[in-house]
Amino acid sequence: MKFSVTVQTRIKDWEIIKEFEDLGYDSAWVPDTQMMWSDCYATMALAAANTSKIRLGTGVAIPGTRIAPTTAAAISSINAIAPGRVFLGIGTGHTAMRVMGQNPMPIKEFREYLRVVRAMLAGEPVDYTYRGKTTEIVWQDHGEGFRNTEDHIPIYVAANGPLALKTAGAYGDGLVSLFNEQPDTLTHHLAKVKEGADEIDRTLPTDFHTTALTNAVVLQPGEKLTDDRVIEMAGSFAVCTIHFVYEIWQYVKDEKVVPNYLHGIWEDYCEHVKQFQVPDEDRHQVLHEGHCSYYPEGERHFITPEVITGTHLIGQPGEIAEQLRAAEDNGLSEVSLLPPLAHQREAARDFSEQVMPLMQAS
Repeated sequence: MKFSVTVQTRIKDWEIIKEFEDLGYDSAWVPDTQMMWSDCYATMALAAANTSKIRLGTGVAIPGTRIAPTTAAAISSINAIAPGRVFLGIGTGHTAMRVMGQNPMPIKEFREYLRVVRAMLAGEPVDYTYRGKTTEIVWQDHGEGFRNTEDHIPIYVAANGPLALKTAGAYGDGLVSLFNEQPDTLTHHLAKVKEGADEIDRTLPTDFHTTALTNAVVLQPGEKLTDDRVIEMAGSFAVCTIHFVYEIWQYVKDEKVVPNYLHGIWEDYCEHVKQFQVPDEDRHQVLHEGHCSYYPEGERHFITPEVITGTHLIGQPGEIAEQLRAAEDNGLSEVSLLPPLAHQREAARDFSEQVMPLMQAS
């Protein structure tokens, strides 16, 4: 199994990616969220120029804020700096679009977007439609060094819903989804991925890559889930997950999308959202406060033991390793950790020193 870290994209923090490389992590994922963080490609360029082994990619790129040729140009430019160490993680843009009060890209548009990007990264001419006009586009050749499409750039599609999963099968080299330790979740996801590949008569690559986004808290001896340190280490990802589920629930109005681990706090959280001191039409400006960086102080009481265990890899090192082995046996290729901004180094070091050696020894 591979291990990676997803970083909050702060331009001056590119150096932390070098630290993750030195700790033995395989990859760093750099998110693309314009209203919150720095530009992902600028941050990756600095990291690419100052690392030598760690793989670098978007975690994940947002198609609604860049046209397809722009994304292809950006990621292939990074590949010119770090040849063969680059991947494109990409999704419909759930949070990045929601915080602007906009919707993620519809699946039909997303499929077309991926078709164009995939062809361009293969160096092929491709039909491209922009504002109702369709033309064939092809890279212009100004000599060497502008981009690198010779070293393959895999596309990892972020998906949890059935249509997005089928899209990953049609156009992806891998799948990115939220971690769920239920053994049938990944099996279900990969079945949908295969359906999507079959629909266009595509044979999935044998090395189709599966990545789970999560966070890990390595418990100290005698530590409880209600202890302050645990809440600080788990809080940002736990609350981010609540925000994510709320947005989906608000859209579909179906209680089935609310996981069991949220049932104990769900009504209280919905009431909490109603109390935001902003007009309803501006709620998107505050709903995702702290997104993956920190948790709002007013939401600390939602970080219950049930929510922590439902969203995290947590336990003593051996317990976490056991969960990971089970996930690996079920087909998981990589785990990407997203610790809180204030504790990135501590969390990454704990995991690399206490959990990763157990996995390497097994």
